[in-house]
Amino acid sequence: MLLQLSYSEYLWRLTEPRSLADVALVFIIVYAVLKLVRRTRAVPMVVGIAVFALVYWLAAKQNLVTLKFVLSHASLYLGVAIIVLFRTEIRQALISFGNQIRLPLVRRHRGQFGEGVYDEIVLAATTLASTKTGALIVIERDIGLKHVTDGGVGLDAELSYDLLVTIFNPTTPLHDGAVVVSGHRVAAAACFLPLTLNPLLSKDLGTRHRAAIGITEDSDAVAVVVSEETGLVSFVQHGQIKRGLDATKLRTAIFAALEPATRRRERKLTEAETEANEVVPT
Repeated sequence: MLLQLSYSEYLWRLTEPRSLADVALVFIIVYAVLKLVRRTRAVPMVVGIAVFALVYWLAAKQNLVTLKFVLSHASLYLGVAIIVLFRTEIRQALISFGNQIRLPLVRRHRGQFGEGVYDEIVLAATTLASTKTGALIVIERDIGLKHVTDGGVGLDAELSYDLLVTIFNPTTPLHDGAVVVSGHRVAAAACFLPLTLNPLLSKDLGTRHRAAIGITEDSDAVAVVVSEETGLVSFVQHGQIKRGLDATKLRTAIFAALEPATRRRERKLTEAETEANEVVPT
């Protein structure tokens, strides 16, 4: 409708609050999509779809009947193809959008637990690292991992250092796979996780690290990985991996990731007030 107006009237109509809101929403959606697909395997797919659209436009403009016929019928399945090709990116976008919604009646971060449990995980990881024993510990947060635990061996046992070290002992039948921690309990062991398809990852990362990245891409869980080859301890969150952590850095990373948002805001305000009080007047 706006395109049928004169240029001056078009610009005047754009200054209306509804038009400004319309443009702003489109900008936000486009920005979110671009940010989502940036540096992912979706980029070359988008380029391919753009080339397909360009060829179709040229076929229609130059009246290439046969090519236009083939492309027009192929485009009927384009929507399904986009869903199949971008299913990972679409799932990540929906998860990210859902995590941004704050419902007052919904308890968030149900996977929070006492700091003592952090120490059990950190101590087990550093002990396993000292003997170069591979391990993968996934900590559940808001998004449930029932689809993962159902494929493993259910335990529902109290989380402890001894239990974790025993599970990942190479002589035990449960060492191959991931341990899923829910609250202060080990929900399941020998769980197999989806591998990441990120082509930008280092070739040095093996299956265990790629599984840790994959589960943190598909959910809001965090993961602790011990490399069997190098003995390095890594922490994974939102598909991003931090490698070579010692016990102090690992505990800090776990605590920061699982700290409730309200408590995090209070801590930042306290730190800001402390810095303000430390300023010496001139």
